[in-house]
Amino acid sequence: MAVTGIVAVSENLAIGKDGKLPWHYSSDLQFFKKTTLHNAVVMGSRTWEGIGKPLPQRLNIILSRSSQIDERPGVLHFRNTESVMALTEYLNCDLFVIGGDKTYTSFREHITRWIVTEVPLVIEDADTFMPEDFLDGFELLITEEGDEDLTIKTYGRK
Repeated sequence: MAVTGIVAVSENLAIGKDGKLPWHYSSDLQFFKKTTLHNAVVMGSRTWEGIGKPLPQRLNIILSRSSQIDERPGVLHFRNTESVMALTEYLNCDLFVIGGDKTYTSFREHITRWIVTEVPLVIEDADTFMPEDFLDGFELLITEEGDEDLTIKTYGRK
């Protein structure tokens, strides 16, 4: 069972604006779906609210200390990273950390692989960013040219 961070990031490390992605690339959404399907995804409450519904054919794990999450099939609510990591020993799938910035940070020591889609934009009015050092301790393994001028890079922990 791998713990993978998956993120689409702009040239200025933006990942969000007003609780949503600040761009729309259908090829990136298709890649995200294909990559995470039949796995578990963990997200913070703002990402959950931005998506607005459970992602189908995935176990949706919401990480939030304060938010009340409505119980639904396929959705689990945990209050801390340690509880999510304890669950992973019972999963028969991989765990994808899908955002936002606080969730990426809280799983930083557990992530063994990053899948980073590079978006060829600078988002001046973004309000959520990846830390500049989020790939420290990782090495580039694969570079793929995606559709719509997107580049997908996979990194593994050194």
